[in-house]
Amino acid sequence: MRVTVRLFARLRDIAGAAELARDLPAGATIGSVWRDLAGEFPALADYERSISSAVNEQYVTERST
Repeated sequence: MRVTVRLFARLRDIAGAAELARDLPAGATIGSVWRDLAGEFPALADYERSISSAVNEQYVTERST
């Protein structure tokens, strides 16, 4: 599936873009997307515990979602 990851504030600065499009395998989670992004942009890893995540405009609390 194709998703759009929206980044704000410092995360946007690190990635150099406000939006990143990604093709994900079935069953991908926010956690797996985050790990992929942190692999591509290592400085993002420092923010893992302080970010908020949403799927289809609904905030989620677990990274497995």
